[in-house]
Amino acid sequence: MTYEQILADIKKRVYYPIYFLMGEEPFFIDTISNELENTILDEAERSFNQVVLYGSDVNAKEIMSQARAFPMMGEYLVVIVKEAQNVKDIENLADYLDKLPPTTILVINYKYKKLDKRRALAKYIDKKGVLFESKKLYDSNIPEWITKYLASKKYNITPKATQMIADFLGNDLHKVRNELEKLMVALPPSKRIDDADVEYNIGISKDFNVFELQKAIGNKDFVKANQIINYFGDNPNDNPIFMTIVVLYGYYTKLLKLHFSKDKSKTTLATMLGVNPYFVNDYLDAARHYSWTDCMHCIEVLRDFDMRSKGYNSTSDVTQKELYREMLYKLMTN
Repeated sequence: MTYEQILADIKKRVYYPIYFLMGEEPFFIDTISNELENTILDEAERSFNQVVLYGSDVNAKEIMSQARAFPMMGEYLVVIVKEAQNVKDIENLADYLDKLPPTTILVINYKYKKLDKRRALAKYIDKKGVLFESKKLYDSNIPEWITKYLASKKYNITPKATQMIADFLGNDLHKVRNELEKLMVALPPSKRIDDADVEYNIGISKDFNVFELQKAIGNKDFVKANQIINYFGDNPNDNPIFMTIVVLYGYYTKLLKLHFSKDKSKTTLATMLGVNPYFVNDYLDAARHYSWTDCMHCIEVLRDFDMRSKGYNSTSDVTQKELYREMLYKLMTN
């Protein structure tokens, strides 16, 4: 089952005897677990019929001892195991699951790991309950996730504002969600969220951010690029050079893909590059300024400065601002 299907079933009060939530992305695991924790039972019932355990404190037998109890004056007993990746004998649950009462709902949060699907536990859960693998989103998927998340809350956002948030916050979905909640508290659903809203409510400059930097570099706009670099150098804690290098590395990689794509239609390019079609023209313009060999050169420059920013082949007294300036010069004078 997908994340969306699981949440839709919970909303309809369609429950399964066991939810095993595993994988690298904690956001989806936490969201599903919290929905189950907060909606199956009402507040009064939770005092008697909801048990929260922690993986470092229990073993498989102790989990099942709790799960095999019956609810007190209620329909369900809900047992939630948090940090279940710390349960050393988790596979032993397979020996007990057939004995669960039909009134029990067992929720297991197994973060940063996953079960071997060839073994008995995973096979049983997949047949009788929900075996959900929470996968980390690629950076290129974050703008789409932001748009969909806001749409589910009846909010709309411009492509530029979406990209600003994605570039600034990366793929930490908990962090992204928290910032989106700030926007929704501050703005009515009728207001389309734009870059000015993001600047005012989240604190991301609409003129001096990595999105605007890559646009200036792509356009060979030396003046604008230098203004942004100087701003980054003056605010190194908010704009660490290694994060900028990661984004620019992705930018030049996308330009390489564009150069070697036989189909140059906007729809195809948007899908291939993992960007909103709104930005395809920016990449086409940049490709006119940077040949594929230029892109390869720029990637080498970024690799060199990534090493230097970490102390390799660089003296300790070189400031981040100086590194930024030298890197920009080498990127834009190909």
